[in-house]
Amino acid sequence: MKRLNELEEIIGYSFKNKDLLTLAMTHSSYSNDNKLGKLNNNERLEFLGDAVLELSSSEFLFDEYENKPEGELTRLRASLVCEPTLAQAAREFKLNEFLRLGNGEENTGGRYRDSIISDALEALIGAIYLDGGFANAKEFILKFVLNDIENKHLFYDSKTILQEMVQKKYKERVEYVLVGESGPDHNKEFSVEAVFKNVVLGKGVGGTKKRAEQQAAYEAILAIKKEN
Repeated sequence: MKRLNELEEIIGYSFKNKDLLTLAMTHSSYSNDNKLGKLNNNERLEFLGDAVLELSSSEFLFDEYENKPEGELTRLRASLVCEPTLAQAAREFKLNEFLRLGNGEENTGGRYRDSIISDALEALIGAIYLDGGFANAKEFILKFVLNDIENKHLFYDSKTILQEMVQKKYKERVEYVLVGESGPDHNKEFSVEAVFKNVVLGKGVGGTKKRAEQQAAYEAILAIKKEN
């Protein structure tokens, strides 16, 4: 586990109350292992950060997309704040490397699990909000969560978007073929190919078949866009 001052440097925010940052990076498994009590983990901060994230993203999308109706804004927001997208955003600045996990969670791949990483990101947002107010939390969200919106939306809706792209010319459906799996039962990694008319359009790897399919579809979309 890396030192938390390195995390402050990465995100460009220095905590006045360092205990808040420590708490944001503390998973319940760590507090259980070390008998720190039920409240000495990041779950309450996650609850707060989730609300701050929803308000910030809603305000941003409302201002950014003046011509989109409510339904489209809701779907776009969902694509940006869903668990896989948040986990991906957190991995981009290596947030998972700073988590404090219990031995069992560490040994079963918890440091790489979407649910734990996305929860930690929301907890970090909550911690920044408490320490520095809404403006600082919003600045962090804009920089690390609401960046590269087009690609994040593509990733979230990748299977649907890929099928729509294919159906413009053909009636057949894209198939997702499981080509491999590795690792112990508690930490499986699946490899999937997106296949159309016996041609591999994209490949993906993930901790679940659904995540691997999503990644394969996303890679296929990027390849098709590059060709066109």
